[in-house]
Amino acid sequence: MTKRLPLFGGYGVELEYMIVDGKTLSVKPVAGHVLRDGEGAIQSEVERGDISWSNELVLHVVELKTNGPAPGLAGLAAKFQESVREINGSLAEIGCRLMPGAMHPWMNPAVEMKLWPHEYSPVYEAYHRIFDCVGHGWSNLQSTHINLPFRDDAEFGRLHAAIRVVLPILPALAASSPVCESKTMPNLDHRLEVYRFNSRRIPSISGHVVPEPVFTEADYDTHIFQRMYRDIAPHDPEGVLQDEFLNSRGAIARFGRGTIEIRVIDIQECPAADLAVVELTCELVRALTDGSLSSLADQMSWSEVELEKILLATIRDGGDAILDDPRYLELFGLSGVARTTALDLWRHVAERVLPNGSADPEVGAARRVQLEEGCLARRLVRSLGGETSREALGRTWSRMCDCLENGEMFRG
Repeated sequence: MTKRLPLFGGYGVELEYMIVDGKTLSVKPVAGHVLRDGEGAIQSEVERGDISWSNELVLHVVELKTNGPAPGLAGLAAKFQESVREINGSLAEIGCRLMPGAMHPWMNPAVEMKLWPHEYSPVYEAYHRIFDCVGHGWSNLQSTHINLPFRDDAEFGRLHAAIRVVLPILPALAASSPVCESKTMPNLDHRLEVYRFNSRRIPSISGHVVPEPVFTEADYDTHIFQRMYRDIAPHDPEGVLQDEFLNSRGAIARFGRGTIEIRVIDIQECPAADLAVVELTCELVRALTDGSLSSLADQMSWSEVELEKILLATIRDGGDAILDDPRYLELFGLSGVARTTALDLWRHVAERVLPNGSADPEVGAARRVQLEEGCLARRLVRSLGGETSREALGRTWSRMCDCLENGEMFRG
């Protein structure tokens, strides 16, 4: 077991991007071109100083992540941006580039999905055999993950309680997947909508996305891990998937390394935008864990079903989702308010937990766009103006690719 860090003693950030053809923007299963060591051999992970590059389930996705826990978030956007440009330089050799956004707008998984065939392929093949990964919920979704540490049961309980109540409003800030199969979806966060059902054959794996109210390792094992392992055992007789990583909730506890991983954040248009979401999320979780916004008892009192109802509203409407439960608003220090939008709640939160803004000017500027103009999904819809032809989608997502390459915000 790795040595555990205390609360906010380190940060793990992961950014997933799809690889597309430089001209057509259709997905290209060529992650192996990027993930090579110095001798040219394909690897599941390649270290580039403070940032590592690694594979995912499918061959058209590459993940960039901090190479171990970073001591702070300042400077990470620039480091991720440097990796983006390095990868794009490599992909240009074969006529490809990286594309941001949580879902490809016209990908057809039935035709275009190709599993990663190298290291860890037995795990991916087991998933494919049991769940049939030819679907958007497995092969067309890119996200940002935040890993936050805890040292013991007491810290785990505080961290899990805080993260659980934050999860439902994250799509209001971070939704970036309003289009799928060349159609504007009813949900601004369509990635999360399909993600909710990718393990429908064994519902205990994803539950209600918001985890159950369990606040010790023993209770987590009893109520989440053991239930999942029991349910999947008939389909997985060799036990390939009976591990912590099987958990597909929107936040998963990784007791082996002493972290909770937040998984409900759609990838944004550039690393500065991602770090703007990451920083605000982390500072809100910090304020909740130290009790400066609400009590631990109040945070623990919410069931997963109550919180899922709020999550479904922000999946559908993003920042325009109406929050009308005063008890929930009070968790974030918003007292005496009966009704507000989710984006207005985030504006309130930003003033409370980041009164002096960000240490990185680019991250602060990105957050201002997010809070003033709304989530990326809303800006994408605004840009499309109701058009979803291949030409219109191509123009908009070409701009997205340029934003990623240049470290710029997408303006609707």
